[in-house]
Amino acid sequence: MSDTPHVVCTHCGGVNRLPPDRPAGEARCGHCHEPLFAGSPANLDEAGLERQITRGHLPVLVDFWAPWCQPCQVMAPAYAQACRELEPRVRVAKLDTQAHPEPATRYGIRGIPTMILFRDGRERARTSGAMDARTIVAWVQGVLGA
Repeated sequence: MSDTPHVVCTHCGGVNRLPPDRPAGEARCGHCHEPLFAGSPANLDEAGLERQITRGHLPVLVDFWAPWCQPCQVMAPAYAQACRELEPRVRVAKLDTQAHPEPATRYGIRGIPTMILFRDGRERARTSGAMDARTIVAWVQGVLGA
């Protein structure tokens, strides 16, 4: 990774460099001028997921979920809280497996909610089942060694 990590905008897909002398949490996209970190999980489609994983330098935590899934609905507020604690060190996102089933098939999602943590373009860890915010944050930090 370079001294200026690349962050992919969840709004337009633009790749942005984050200068180390500025607060990452306040950064805006150089293309669409939207905040790079909104304090809530980004909703991704298949192309957005691939772009986040392959073009950005941040670890990417993805919650594979569906609107009909009760455990997914129960976990949603905790996942949003975990996002506020993990950003801007980790890109936190959600992918609706009902609207976008191909990535769930490609990554072998057997049950939801399933969270996968990607780093350096590859899957590093996964866990299934609803969790509270503290457990989500601890799991991510444990995998990343942070």
